[in-house]
Amino acid sequence: MLDKQVAIVTGASRGIGKEIALQLAEKGAYLSIIGSSEEIHHTKEELEKQGYTNVLAYTADVSDENEVDQVVEGTKKAYGKVDILVNNAGIGDFKPIEEVTVEEWRRTYDINVQGVFLATKAVLPIMKSQKFGTIITVASDVSRYTIPEGGALYTSTKYAVQGFMGSLAQEVRKDGIRAGTINPGMVDTYFANGTQGDPEKSEWLKVHDIAEAVVYMALAPKHMVIDEMHLHPLIQDYPRV
Repeated sequence: MLDKQVAIVTGASRGIGKEIALQLAEKGAYLSIIGSSEEIHHTKEELEKQGYTNVLAYTADVSDENEVDQVVEGTKKAYGKVDILVNNAGIGDFKPIEEVTVEEWRRTYDINVQGVFLATKAVLPIMKSQKFGTIITVASDVSRYTIPEGGALYTSTKYAVQGFMGSLAQEVRKDGIRAGTINPGMVDTYFANGTQGDPEKSEWLKVHDIAEAVVYMALAPKHMVIDEMHLHPLIQDYPRV
């Protein structure tokens, strides 16, 4: 169980992040959830209706250092600590590279890469003072191979995250902090302006599959770090690595 462990979850308004928040709460964690719109407060209300009352909700841009710092400071002020960070926020835009605008390139890197960096940077002093912490980043299976068409922008951000998390894990282990990455394949969610629950996604991974992986990683004994987890639906064809 995660009784009274304090977890920050980014991108928790819906989809995978919302389910992660729910499953962490079910295990006894106190939550601080972040979303880019007011929808995050609906998630808070839903959690509270299910009896999970230790929930803070923040509308924040994960690529903005001041906003991320305010969330982490508010969480520490309310709960006194931060035990778990789940970097889940991410966006995807798939098109030929010559059609990608500089603005789209920058925004995707701001959310997918800088967002992970800023949230991690903000919680590290707290976790180091505790001599304990778990940092989990939900990335993608394309952090280990490439999409042949239209995926250069998105794929490159996930390679960056994979490198960041791999080095981070080695850097902070001496402080009792664990860092791991979860790389899902096709998931039935809202990603890339999709619709969750489409019949064509019936055999894809579900949001609860990813959330269960996050919980499993968070529940690992303190002496153990799970560096990576790769999850795919049976129907997905992908390059083996």
